[in-house]
Amino acid sequence: MMLEQFLQDFGYFALFLGTFFEGETILVLAGFLAAREYMNIYTVIITAFFGSYAGDQLWYYLGRHKGRQLLARKPNWQAMGDRALRLISRHPDLWVLSFRFFYGLRTVMPVAIGLSGYPPLRYLILNGIGAIVWAVALGSAAFHFGAAMESLLGDIKRYEFWVLGGLILVGFILWLRRRLKKAQAV
Repeated sequence: MMLEQFLQDFGYFALFLGTFFEGETILVLAGFLAAREYMNIYTVIITAFFGSYAGDQLWYYLGRHKGRQLLARKPNWQAMGDRALRLISRHPDLWVLSFRFFYGLRTVMPVAIGLSGYPPLRYLILNGIGAIVWAVALGSAAFHFGAAMESLLGDIKRYEFWVLGGLILVGFILWLRRRLKKAQAV
């Protein structure tokens, strides 16, 4: 009962914040929780869309106005930003639509897109399309994964905290790995 109350009070707000800043892990977790009926999958997808869309719009505008300064603040961002600019120069629309599907490019790519001089209205539209495709695809996949786990395990109620704990652990390990790589790059 405590988990249900926490998710009712903070679940969608946490999902919005998580997708605003990064996204993959928290959306997978929310999709799994929706399969367990702790959250509503449609609200999960809509919330993930708005969080991802708003965060990427912010990074794009920061890239347009302070892109070089942002990239220079973090050495690994500089290298990733230079690589992103090369990728964008070849297929700009494709990268705007798909960058959120490439792990590790989520924050740097919108900064680089803004820095590249990509048109704001075009970014607004294509970023929206990319965000909704991402939210539907990843949210639905996680939801169906949760439903498949239930059919495989039968009464998943006994295992849901283990599965949830495992998902949180995987998310923490990915986050820690990224932080350690950033620390080594400095």
